[in-house]
Amino acid sequence: MKTLQNHTLIYDNECPMCNIYSKGFIKAGMLDQKGREAFTELSLKNKNLIDFYRAKNEIALVDHEKNQVIYGLDSLLLIIGNSFPTLEKIARVKPLHWFFKKLYSFVSYNRKQIIPSAKDHSGEACVPDFNLKYRLVYISFVILFSSYVLSIFSARLGLNLNHNFGREFVICLSQIVWQTLFLRRYLKVKLWDYLGNMMTVSLIGTLLLIPALILNLNPISSIIYFGIAVFIMFLEHIRRCKILKLNFLPTISWMIFRMTVLIILILSNK
Repeated sequence: MKTLQNHTLIYDNECPMCNIYSKGFIKAGMLDQKGREAFTELSLKNKNLIDFYRAKNEIALVDHEKNQVIYGLDSLLLIIGNSFPTLEKIARVKPLHWFFKKLYSFVSYNRKQIIPSAKDHSGEACVPDFNLKYRLVYISFVILFSSYVLSIFSARLGLNLNHNFGREFVICLSQIVWQTLFLRRYLKVKLWDYLGNMMTVSLIGTLLLIPALILNLNPISSIIYFGIAVFIMFLEHIRRCKILKLNFLPTISWMIFRMTVLIILILSNK
């Protein structure tokens, strides 16, 4: 690997994804041992160079020779391209560069909903701005993905449920409407942060169901497995509400909705 000298990557130390890939650059020799610096521990020199607020949305790479700063996808491409020039050239082809830039923004603007931190509420925390477009894209992605997986899994529960994507889509969408109507006065400015975290809980539950689909479990085993997945989701929902400094009301409302839907499905398919 060719080391990119005299550059410092300003990473979000409260973001596990940012932590892993920035440390990976150093371990691989793509950055030198002092080639990264935590956003919450900025040196005065770097703090004066970077756009503090832009760096919360797009990871900053400081070039100490030119006293310049590169942000976001371009900073990552510069590091990768220093060791793998061909990869950088491919990634900079217009259609691909556009796609990767959108993907980078999608992850960056939703990273605190994907993996939140208890320290996100401090003034120095590297928390991205709220971006409605990318939040809606994230919520839509989880709805579609969860609806597809659940439509397959529900048919294996032995409850006379057929493979019905539309039914699961309506349930996923209804959950958002339910929580929004029931909690909007309580959540206030935290509504979109809560909805993002709630959808991540749904995504976690969906990912947990995939091994059961691969194993092709019988109906009894599928129901037990589903119960375990829901319990894990329940605990994760509580944990995320604590991080958002919310009480048990969102979790109670969330469970009431899920139990209501389950009872309706069972009664309607007898």
